[in-house]
Amino acid sequence: MSRSKVESFLSADDEKEIVEAIRIAEKFTSGEIRVHLEPATEEDPLKHAADIFHHLGMDRTEARNGVLIYIAVVAHKFVIYGDKGIYEKVPHDFWEITRDEMQRYFKEGRFKQGIIAGVLSAGEQLQKYFPWQRDDINELPDEVSKG
Repeated sequence: MSRSKVESFLSADDEKEIVEAIRIAEKFTSGEIRVHLEPATEEDPLKHAADIFHHLGMDRTEARNGVLIYIAVVAHKFVIYGDKGIYEKVPHDFWEITRDEMQRYFKEGRFKQGIIAGVLSAGEQLQKYFPWQRDDINELPDEVSKG
């Protein structure tokens, strides 16, 4: 699986729009959202997303409320992975709305739009349980990471 598929998955302008969506989503929540792209994984995608989550240091936020949107672009798989602080407060089907919205766009081949919709939906969902606080700081980078 070639890294070039990951590099060509989104244009530089697409990535800028996704970063802007992350910034917008994080304006209303203390949650931290990241997007990570890889060609594929030999592991179970959920387990691999957990490994990436830890590798990116997303488990070190103060409220343990980081969210990773992991996408295996060649394998056509994605995972929304949240930290333990989220799962201590939310219902077990918490990410279904976000997942379903992303899938609608992905099935149409509209990947940038699907990622943006997922980011904004995640921010909206997180706002209910982790509202933005006056002293909130951006604990994680907003850029799209690649592996």
